[in-house]
Amino acid sequence: MSNPIGFNDGAAYERYMGKWSQLVGETFLEWLAASPGLRWLDVGCGNGAFTEMIVEGCAPVAVDGIDPSERQLAFARRRPGALLAQFRQADAMSLPFPDAMFDVAVMSLVIFFVPTPAMGVAEMTRVVRTGGAVTAYAWDMSDGGFPYHVLQSEMRELGVDVPMPPSPEASRIDVMRDLWTAAGLADVDTREITVQRTFSDFDDYWATIFGGPSVGPPLAAMAPGNLALLKTRMRARHPADASGRITYSARANAVRGRSA
Repeated sequence: MSNPIGFNDGAAYERYMGKWSQLVGETFLEWLAASPGLRWLDVGCGNGAFTEMIVEGCAPVAVDGIDPSERQLAFARRRPGALLAQFRQADAMSLPFPDAMFDVAVMSLVIFFVPTPAMGVAEMTRVVRTGGAVTAYAWDMSDGGFPYHVLQSEMRELGVDVPMPPSPEASRIDVMRDLWTAAGLADVDTREITVQRTFSDFDDYWATIFGGPSVGPPLAAMAPGNLALLKTRMRARHPADASGRITYSARANAVRGRSA
């Protein structure tokens, strides 16, 4: 059985996943096209990367962010762009808010971490007012969309146990549509979002993955020979351009629905 994935180092997470989150989050927010002056809930806000985007780009009247990791929340509270937001430790399947409190609820790269995704969607639906938006986007974990899918595949080929989230199937676009429909949401819509990230060179990429909460500890525990072999394989899988930079793609699925 894979070890649980813990997110406690906000700075390391920012380099490993925060940048990816911002890339896909920009397109997601454009697609959502929310009006200004709304009250937002960011479910599983982590270190506040996406919360900061809401504050800076959506002109909200208020933003609440919840996450199970207090250390991640401490990092989020230090973000200058997220000063409007209020952060608290809480569970996505038991939100500490009254019914119909928010205009928009969003899960940013979170739904596959929720043990019972339907409960998370039901809770978001409960706390959003009639006519409000219940939304999410998530890496397509089941079909190779995760930014570090190639790395994880190569690690498993070498016999490394790489932790997986509890509900990877929940990020499939058809499953997301079904979850939103089953929650009684109206006007359910979905889309794919593909993004690219560029690393300055292979060393930049290698240092970034060592800070990753899901792959960093298993990498550090690998035998030197296997780690060297993995590094060679990853160089081959992510060739550099003429300037030494490495660019590759990731894919997320997004869903939105209206509280009826």
